[in-house]
Amino acid sequence: MKTLADLLAEGVAGRRVLVRADLNVPLDGSVITDDGRVRASLPTLRQLTEAGARVLVAAHLGRPKGEPDPKFSLAPVAARLGELLGAEVALAADVTGPSAKSTVDGLTDGQVALLENVRFEARETSKDETERAAFAAELAALLGADGAFVSDGFGVVHRKQASVYDVAKLLPHYAGGLVLAEVEVLRKLTTDTARPYVVVLGGSKVSDKLGVIANLLAKVDRLLIGGGMAYTFLKAQGHEVGDSLLQEDQLDTVRGFLKEAAERGVELVLPVDVATAERFPDFGAATQPAPVVVPVDGIPAGRMGLDIGPDTEALFAAKLADAQTVFWNGPMGVFEVAEYAGGTRAVAQALVGSSAFTVVGGGDSAAAVRLLGLPEDGFSHISTGGGASLEFLEGKELPGVSVLED
Repeated sequence: MKTLADLLAEGVAGRRVLVRADLNVPLDGSVITDDGRVRASLPTLRQLTEAGARVLVAAHLGRPKGEPDPKFSLAPVAARLGELLGAEVALAADVTGPSAKSTVDGLTDGQVALLENVRFEARETSKDETERAAFAAELAALLGADGAFVSDGFGVVHRKQASVYDVAKLLPHYAGGLVLAEVEVLRKLTTDTARPYVVVLGGSKVSDKLGVIANLLAKVDRLLIGGGMAYTFLKAQGHEVGDSLLQEDQLDTVRGFLKEAAERGVELVLPVDVATAERFPDFGAATQPAPVVVPVDGIPAGRMGLDIGPDTEALFAAKLADAQTVFWNGPMGVFEVAEYAGGTRAVAQALVGSSAFTVVGGGDSAAAVRLLGLPEDGFSHISTGGGASLEFLEGKELPGVSVLED
């Protein structure tokens, strides 16, 4: 796999370089609420611009339905990227049309421009390889004869999409620093892992993490489960869970996980108490439902679990204390609301205080670290790709990585 360092050694001055970045940031209207992914893209962009490349960035935002939609425009991202780079970043009004061509033609050495949301083009995510290839060819044509492609959006490398996969087949291709770092970190979680190896999983649904649980049961020493997904495990153990999030159709699968963990000697740790409320919080409201902490065998009807309780916080911290490797993906509760952020904060603080190799698996976990004001350098690595991280740990091939391997 050739890397950004290889491309820089070949020379990029005056050349057009297409960088596929992951700039899929959360927005409140047109305001970016977490610019972590934008900041993560800066090292690769700066190295290229300082070497004199003419950099064209491709990225997506949200899930537009294959056609332009103003609410998914990358305009706020272009503005923030320009602020961080200290130079204006021009935004093309289309993806490969007249505006894209004129924007690229206007680039000078060391400048950066951003194409409009690649998902405004239906062929980007098409299941038809011919359609994707045709769109990829249009992207490649923007660069001219000596163009190059740098894959630096780890959050999308698990997708076989035109700007991630197909364009790499048409151009000299290189792994950006972000993708390279992510792959190296995740390989540490799958080969020669220092033990005890503990995985903490949270988030809302068991079904989102079936593959990773099945794969990790053969690899980890302990598996700690919190968040909304814990209630399906508790129900499978025979507990009543009130109005808590429950996936009835996954109960048999979860019973199988519990049985397999016991057979393999994997310590599967579930909450012993939870913070409950009568209703789900209303984000942004001045008053939130008051939490009532109950043991997991005493969740009353009409109440829902929204966070792990203090006894579980202490239990999880104790189970992390001697770990040498930790992977954490998914919050322990509704961390966006202060009353139900305690569990997520406790897990994060346990990792910050640990001597282990600690990896935060992107997505909501990474957002929680920033929202709760925890030091990002307190973790060994914070991934920028939640879904890609999970699929790697499931043992799946990541198309956007494999296509870079020559």
